[in-house]
Amino acid sequence: MIAFWIAAAGLSVVTAGLVLRGAARARPVDDAETRLEPHRRRLAEVERLAIDGLLAADELKAARAEAGRGLLAAADQTESWSRDGSGPRKAAVATVGLACASAVGLYLFVGQPQLPDQPFAKRVAAWRAADPATLEPAKIAAVLEGVAAERPNDPEPLVFMAKAHAAAGDMASAEQSLRKAVRIAPKRADIWSLLGETFVIQSEGQIGPDAKLAFGQALKADPADVRARYYLGRARIAEGDLAGGLSDWRNLLAALAPKAPGRDSLAAEIAQVEASGKLLGAQPEAASANPEVQGMIAGMVEGLAQRLKQSPDDPDGWVRLVRAYAVLGDAAKRDAALATASALFKDQPKVLSALRQAADTPAQAKTTNP
Repeated sequence: MIAFWIAAAGLSVVTAGLVLRGAARARPVDDAETRLEPHRRRLAEVERLAIDGLLAADELKAARAEAGRGLLAAADQTESWSRDGSGPRKAAVATVGLACASAVGLYLFVGQPQLPDQPFAKRVAAWRAADPATLEPAKIAAVLEGVAAERPNDPEPLVFMAKAHAAAGDMASAEQSLRKAVRIAPKRADIWSLLGETFVIQSEGQIGPDAKLAFGQALKADPADVRARYYLGRARIAEGDLAGGLSDWRNLLAALAPKAPGRDSLAAEIAQVEASGKLLGAQPEAASANPEVQGMIAGMVEGLAQRLKQSPDDPDGWVRLVRAYAVLGDAAKRDAALATASALFKDQPKVLSALRQAADTPAQAKTTNP
């Protein structure tokens, strides 16, 4: 709050200074007339010489232009204060002071200067205790930032945090998280390929040098990395090597299991490129990270379930677990968790009521990606 008042006072002083500076630089009308008079006389002299026939047509035109430019320049340097400038200057000062006072009064009337700050750490702690399935990607990223700080030698929280940032549309933060992760685990192909995909998304589908370098590092660590092989094949096609890129994609398609995720999409893209001779279809978007975030949320929920198996005497934890399964739309696990918790706390009506309310939580809408 002190910082706010200091900033407000500083802005007020700067504003007042700018207004008063203009007032101090203003010149009285008489002074302006004195500055303009020589140029007016010069222009009149040019006209007199023209009437007397002492100037040729070209000379007359040049002389008139020069005298006019001088008159305009002098006029631009004047302002319209009267000789008794104290009146307008006092009005300017009064206006500035009234504006500052009004701003402070308005804030005291409609604002809440007595309201204490809400530290960010407290909000993160509340998000960490909440059901993961109910959190927005940005809040999940904030929670994982604390987890990453607690586990500085573990790249996994950073990877999950990058996926959450990407789902929130913050690709710059996703890139930073993945850069930290590859420094911790430089031989993890999946992290390198995720970093490369982040570069591609940020460049709106263009596979530039940074992305190629990241995908190359991924293939050094794992020559079978699907993401890296796909994007490097795409890069060859984009650069004009249609046959080479399609060959890379066909080899990748052959290496994928019949029901592997994305296999059908790759086959369709190969057919499109073969037919048209160029790349078609939408470019990668940040939203493509949403399924990964959903998987991460499911993993966090399962972690809660495992903890409750080891330490079942936690009614709040069971309520969170039932609600999370309900939000995720997993009716079977919701009902199983509800039955287990109801048996554990059958003598506690308040817990049973909370469990039933949690089970009735509506499932979140599911999004589909091409």
